Amino acid sequence: MSASELETETEPGGWEAVAELPPSAKLVAKVLEYNDRFTQSQLAEETMLPPRTVRYAIGRLEEVDAVDARFSFTDARKRVYSLAIED
Repeated sequence: MSASELETETEPGGWEAVAELPPSAKLVAKVLEYNDRFTQSQLAEETMLPPRTVRYAIGRLEEVDAVDARFSFTDARKRVYSLAIED
């Protein structure tokens, strides 16, 4: 195993950390992998999960530093989420 592979395995917020999360969090992470940014309501629509489940999934992803959250430029009441994991 090379040094870069070892760093990736122990790096917080990597796919290894996501693998230990519930299926809803994995689904949200995959949707964010294929889409640049989504709001919580967009994630709920795209994943077909209830908003409460998406909120829970985002919280779990934030715990392992797998997502970045920023305020929306168009509506400061909303947050926009993006994946913080690099391949």
